[in-house]
Amino acid sequence: MNTEAIQQLIPHRAPFLWVDEVVAIDDQRIHARKRIDPELDVFRGHYPAFPVLPGVLQIEAAFQAGALLIARLAPPMPDAVPVVTRLNNVQFRQLVRPGDVLDIEVELTERVANAFFLKGKTQVNGKVTTRLEFACAMVAAP
Repeated sequence: MNTEAIQQLIPHRAPFLWVDEVVAIDDQRIHARKRIDPELDVFRGHYPAFPVLPGVLQIEAAFQAGALLIARLAPPMPDAVPVVTRLNNVQFRQLVRPGDVLDIEVELTERVANAFFLKGKTQVNGKVTTRLEFACAMVAAP
């Protein structure tokens, strides 16, 4: 799945779209990818002499991959958007640097009505950079 197909499923857009492609997806899991462009504006301030992708953006990439998984599972709701409602057990394990390719894996662990419970991880070159658990719900858009 390319960027155009991704944008048909979730509301995120540049400069805040943190998924470039979906490598694989089924009813339980998604594997997505984000190429970390060295020219991203965030690197001008985090940190100029030693640029590092903020952990919060790694988490956002997992959230967006989770939203893509939810879009596959939930019936289309044209006036609703996926919103994160809980974040637990976050671990930052490795730095992500300009030029890295971030692999994003998210798994659905439970679904209760309109609530989705997920766990995810991000990796670079097979090394885990972030682990997290989170929940999302579909919320009516204004």
